[in-house]
This record gives sequence, structure tokens and C-alpha cells, in this order.
Amino acid sequence: MKNLQNIHPIVFILIATIFEVSGDAVIRTAIYKNTGMVRIGLMLTGAVLLFVYGISINLAPVEFGQVVGLYIATLFIVWQLINFIAFRAVPGLPVITGGLLIVTGGLIITFWKG
Repeated sequence: MKNLQNIHPIVFILIATIFEVSGDAVIRTAIYKNTGMVRIGLMLTGAVLLFVYGISINLAPVEFGQVVGLYIATLFIVWQLINFIAFRAVPGLPVITGGLLIVTGGLIITFWKG
């Protein structure tokens, strides 16, 4: 575990958000586009991805409260990327506008020293 302290927390955040959003996308695909054993297999795959998300975010060598703003901003960006890759969904103006507010807020929470 000591070696993990040398890895920058943003690496853990990025890995965690990729696993979280991918796990959710796999489960969504299982629910709405598959049946039978394929659905079960995808659900189990999604569960494993979400489990790895939980491990990776908790391995970050900082208190979660210290990086929550950056995590939320990163989560929004990764969510939109996976949403486009997996479902070909292009965000509209409300999502882009709200996303800019989310990212701005995340950066303020993370970096504003006051």
C-alpha cells in the first residue's frame, strides 16, 4: 500500500470514474437491450466494474472529502464521454451548460483556498 502513496490522486479519480460510468453503462445495456444469460452476464460484469470503482476511489492516498469537487467534475466529463461512446448520445445545450457549472463548481471546491 505504501507504493500507492506515490501515485497522484487524480489517477485514482480518473480510474474510479471510468469504472463507475462503464459499470453503469454495462448494467443499463443489460437491462434495456438484452435478455437471458447475456443480461445476467452483463449485470455481473457491471457489478464487477462498480466494485472496482469502489476499491480504486478508496485507494487514493487522500481523504475523499479533499477530492470530492474534482471527482464530481471528472465524473461528469467521463460520463459524457462514455455516454457518447456506448450510446452515441450527444449532449444538448442544457447538459453542456449544466456541465460547465458542475466542472466550474468542482474546480472551485478543489482549488479555492479560503
